[in-house]
Amino acid sequence: MIFITAKFKVKPEHADNWPEISRDFTEACQAEEGCLWYFWSRTLDDPTEYVLVEGFKDPDAGATHVNSAHFKQAQKDLPQYLQETPKIISQEVDGTDWNELGELAVE
Repeated sequence: MIFITAKFKVKPEHADNWPEISRDFTEACQAEEGCLWYFWSRTLDDPTEYVLVEGFKDPDAGATHVNSAHFKQAQKDLPQYLQETPKIISQEVDGTDWNELGELAVE
């Protein structure tokens, strides 16, 4: 799978509204056939920073994602709300789902 984590620094005046601002794009991404997950989280120590965690089943699904109409629209719409270019880590990894964190096993 393709595992992606990206950090988005949102302008302070838009930080509280980022979930709504990005909602259409997020929902379109989550509906993609090759999308395994697409989650946003807000950083606890910086209210302007959101972290996006994405999983796509294979490189073809990742390519479909970045070539989609909704991705191209987001490239036009979303930068105006950002302080800087997002930072990304993208890796191809084995598996198609999350593994248990054995060190914190719940019994």
